[in-house]
Amino acid sequence: MSVAVFAAGGYRYIEGVFQYSGGSAAQPGFEVVRARFKRPLPLAEGFKAIEAHIKSAGRPLTSFCACELRSPRPFTEQGFTDFNRAYVQTLERWGVYKDGRNPVARTNVCPAHGAPAEPSFYAFSFTVPSPSANGSFVIAGSGEAPEGAGSYLERMIRPGDVSIDGLRDKMRYVLGEMENRLRQLGFGWDDAGSTQMYTVRDVGALVEPEIFKRGAAPGGLSWHLCRPPVAGLEYEMDVRGAARELLL
Repeated sequence: MSVAVFAAGGYRYIEGVFQYSGGSAAQPGFEVVRARFKRPLPLAEGFKAIEAHIKSAGRPLTSFCACELRSPRPFTEQGFTDFNRAYVQTLERWGVYKDGRNPVARTNVCPAHGAPAEPSFYAFSFTVPSPSANGSFVIAGSGEAPEGAGSYLERMIRPGDVSIDGLRDKMRYVLGEMENRLRQLGFGWDDAGSTQMYTVRDVGALVEPEIFKRGAAPGGLSWHLCRPPVAGLEYEMDVRGAARELLL
């Protein structure tokens, strides 16, 4: 994957699949602001709230650079495709998504407890002008399946294996993907303000040797008891270095 600049939004991004990019980072003269809702908002309501907030900040809708979703349960592969086709329609109206190119980073996971009744917005990020030279970014969530052709099942790392060795291999793949994306955007683990992992499996014994000893959580680790968005995936992570964070 290559990095492209989305000048209309004030950020660069890792080119990915049509539903999301691999990550986004503020261009010089801008910084990333993350805003989390007190409670997840259903997709349509969330889009309206995001639009209102970005406009109230005096920013164009093209400044929308990342979002975090919560869904009721993992999708089938066809269900995930159908959801994504509907999701990008609003981004297309906003002038963000065009011709299959989507600069917006995204995480979409399914809480094991307190899941919303329908796909909902948990948080979002956008860029604002800033004289600061400090880089800010959001790395999109990734599960243990490389992006590419074929079904998720064909691409999963050790599909169906939830042994400690299987989970270790899944975790190592995802950590490697996080590192690759950070590097592509010009960052490293030292720049991570927060590191999140999403799994319902007991990976506690792997956290210190695989994450902390790797230097992958300098700002601490948040463990969300969530499943990745596609049935069969077991482990997901994302990383961010937002300049500011808000609670709406």
